[in-house]
Amino acid sequence: MSAHLEELSLPVVGMCCAEEAEQVETALRAVPGVSEVKTLLAAERVSVRFDRDQATAEALAHAIEAAGFHTARAHGEVEAVGRDVAQLIGWASLAMIAVVVGLAALGERLGLVEDLVARLPWWVPALAIVLGGFPVFRGVARAALRRQVTSHTLMTIGVIASAAIGEWTTAALIVFFMRFADWVEERTTERARDAIRLLTRLAPQTARVIRGGVEHEVPAAEVATGEVVAVRPGERIPADGEVLTGSAAVDQSSLTGESVPVDVAPGSRVLASTLVQGGYVEVRALRTGADTTFAKVVRLVEEAESQKAPVQRFADRFTAFYLPLVLGIAFVTYLISGRVLNAVAVLVVACSCAIVIATPLVVLASVGTAARRGLLVKGGIVLEQLARVDAVCLDKTGTLTFGHPEVTSIIPLDGQLESALLSSLATAEVRSEHPLGRAVADAARRRGLPVGAPDDFRALPGRGVVARLDGAEWAVGTRALLGERGVVVSGSAEERAHALEGRGETVFFAARDAALVGLVALADRVRPDVAGALGRLRHLGVREVLLLTGDNERVAAAAAAPLGIAYRAGLLPDAKIAAVREVQARGRVVLMVGDGVNDAPALAQADVGVAMGAAGSQVAIEAADVALLRDDWSLVPDTIRVGRGAAAKIRQNLAFAAIYNVVGIALAATGTLPPIWAAAAQSLPDVAILLNSARLLRSK
Repeated sequence: MSAHLEELSLPVVGMCCAEEAEQVETALRAVPGVSEVKTLLAAERVSVRFDRDQATAEALAHAIEAAGFHTARAHGEVEAVGRDVAQLIGWASLAMIAVVVGLAALGERLGLVEDLVARLPWWVPALAIVLGGFPVFRGVARAALRRQVTSHTLMTIGVIASAAIGEWTTAALIVFFMRFADWVEERTTERARDAIRLLTRLAPQTARVIRGGVEHEVPAAEVATGEVVAVRPGERIPADGEVLTGSAAVDQSSLTGESVPVDVAPGSRVLASTLVQGGYVEVRALRTGADTTFAKVVRLVEEAESQKAPVQRFADRFTAFYLPLVLGIAFVTYLISGRVLNAVAVLVVACSCAIVIATPLVVLASVGTAARRGLLVKGGIVLEQLARVDAVCLDKTGTLTFGHPEVTSIIPLDGQLESALLSSLATAEVRSEHPLGRAVADAARRRGLPVGAPDDFRALPGRGVVARLDGAEWAVGTRALLGERGVVVSGSAEERAHALEGRGETVFFAARDAALVGLVALADRVRPDVAGALGRLRHLGVREVLLLTGDNERVAAAAAAPLGIAYRAGLLPDAKIAAVREVQARGRVVLMVGDGVNDAPALAQADVGVAMGAAGSQVAIEAADVALLRDDWSLVPDTIRVGRGAAAKIRQNLAFAAIYNVVGIALAATGTLPPIWAAAAQSLPDVAILLNSARLLRSK
């Protein structure tokens, strides 16, 4: 990244639909120096990456204003009042035209009235067209000045063509149904925004910080890392942190989807914005502000919709060649039939923007629904890939297992006491993020042994740690780590290690100054919900499940055998990448599930990466395409179901829109569908697609 690149987030007041989001994006891309634009429709924001030597925040805001939107909410809301009054008058006029046409059609069919529409003065529908259609016409004109074609461009041509031959009522009907479809889309978008609004309302506004032994109520944003906050019953925790004193039941349902409150005590980790239901706790803040799990969840949900799937990009390009295609069909219709009305009917019935809206609303609805279920899906590309998944690779520790292993054996090999060896091992591992390292430190604390801080510390993913304690260099980890450092493992030590591994336990070797001094064995239980989840994955058509672990052959076999899955053992991060590539080379679409730093490369390599637990490794979550808000394996098959549900909805929408347009154009070209009925018919596919997409918002 250039040293001069900057990223800026701006509000976009009044951006209500996918087409308006596209207009904002196009306007900003035209600003010199802008390299990337992400429109966040659900959040009413836009994220822009630009070269600050070529562009300024003022220039970006001006581009948004020129596209017909506002970056200042107060300004936009004041202007919206006058605009709403004008639109209300326009809506009333258009509705009157629609009612008159409906009564006329019914009356003529029943023989009660004739030529009711013909008796309507031309200036009445003309006025309704101007008042009701002005926002659309203004948007089309602005897009045309930027050489951009939108779905409303074709509709406007239909309005102009109808008015040009004196079909004012038909033109008014086109505007009425066009605005009605826009209104339905806006309502659908509003419902999708509710997920983000619900989340943002959960953020605590204030916090009780203990400074100098005295509680001070301060804005939550001012809590600093390392400070201690007091949280009483009914209050929300203002930061991710660790409980120092007290105990309580914490409701995490709003963030993780887990309905049962979690009991916390000293040493427990808690998340920002979760609710303390009973008890009192004092929490040391470990992550604050934008670094909290809660802030990350909101950010991921907001940004997810900006990731466009290939099928959505096709729909965006479709508009550009659809317009000349329809104009050509209308011209040929006129040449063959010699009737202007038939050509106008073709333009009118083809006005539908169904193809354009078929995908973005599905993505928006799917992402919002998934978030409420504890799944953070990072966009349309991910949804499309999820629908094609037929192989799953998974990590063991913290993913297949609970990730909370316990020390089962401490075996000194140099005559020192077991407690002394455990204390040294805990000091060496105290800074480790790996679950096995944390288990060693926790075991020492539970026994009341001293746990210090190493003078130097290095984590070697997939191998172990190297630390300096009291001038001596300690290496704690796998056989490979000790081999790299020239440590000789005796035959008797190997025999004891093999016996422990044969029981499914993981063995670490400990060396001090290149001499083997002991062994530590740990055991971790496989999650009870894994077997059922794997069964559901196979039912969904997943043909291959492969366990990838850095543990040795015996430990891997003990974990994989009861589940009936294949495994690869003794893998470093680069070997996990190679294993994923091997599966992909067989034509599989791979979903990788992991949670640790050493899983991040494989998560990025897989077609879809899933990070277990959004409160887990930050590196894993950033590398993954899907983040699970709780460590629940039932969510893994749910991710595939979300992707397949979205893909099915998109296929339904596109197929319906294509068939409807082909049939409608054919009927219009042959004179079977006159302009006035074409006007009524053109909005039906839009509304049908909007309602079909909205069904995802009610998905259980």
